[in-house]
Amino acid sequence: MKKTSIIFFLIIIINNNLFSIDTIKSNINKGFYKFLLVEGVVLTGAISYLKHEWYSDKKRVPFHFYNDYKGWNQIDKFGHFYASYLESNVGYSLMKKFNFSEKHSLIFGGSQGLILETPIEFFDAYYEGWGFSLSDMVANALGSSFFIVQQRFFGEQLIRPKLSFSRSIYARDANGYLGKNNFLSQFVYDYNGYTYWFSFSPSKIFNIKKIPEWINLSLGYGANGMIGEFRNILTYNGVNIPYHDRYRQYYLSLDIDFSKIKTKSKLFKKVFNVLSYIKIPLPTIEISNKKLKGYYFYF
Repeated sequence: MKKTSIIFFLIIIINNNLFSIDTIKSNINKGFYKFLLVEGVVLTGAISYLKHEWYSDKKRVPFHFYNDYKGWNQIDKFGHFYASYLESNVGYSLMKKFNFSEKHSLIFGGSQGLILETPIEFFDAYYEGWGFSLSDMVANALGSSFFIVQQRFFGEQLIRPKLSFSRSIYARDANGYLGKNNFLSQFVYDYNGYTYWFSFSPSKIFNIKKIPEWINLSLGYGANGMIGEFRNILTYNGVNIPYHDRYRQYYLSLDIDFSKIKTKSKLFKKVFNVLSYIKIPLPTIEISNKKLKGYYFYF
């Protein structure tokens, strides 16, 4: 909680040219403390989980850098971008809910992705097998910036990053290297299962008014055949690992923007809000290994 609060107030000090003392005082209200509380809980929970899940079996070492830009065919970088974008989007929405101004919500809330992800990089920097990744930081900054720029200049998110995940066949062959035999574990460890999407409305982007705004097109990126960060491992825990070619996948798919579907139901509004970050299965075209594939429903 203290670390999060310090980071948050440092951002205020750095940006003091944007706020007068009276302005800052006027925002030290219930909404401000609620926002800090939410941020503190999120960051504390994330760090506690990481210390248990990622760092518990790692040796603590002096601060060091780690160049993992080429790791996992950049799926990890898309993950940082997506997480930072989502956190910034949620941060902005929370500040608006707590009655902050558009300007303050955009600067403080919109920067939440970078604020929340940065401490994790510093934790990585002190553990063997990890390290402070400059490419992760760039992806984090780009994710927050992607939200801020769209919200600032268009007043909405014209292009929405989304995520889809399905359990891959490679986890089965990896003997535990890509997670245990359950969805949650493989969701954490198996990059083969991820596809990252950028969804947009042709009605908005191309000014095609005959198409409803909630009907979207989506461009996706994924990668398969990866049982190892930079190259595939041959054995794990004394078991030989089958050979797989590593390759990239590019997608074009239909999508739905649930945020554009109007409803009076509070429950449906909450459900639609969650679904607006997730790519649902719909007809999809895949290009990979110089081949074209089609799916009625791609997960």
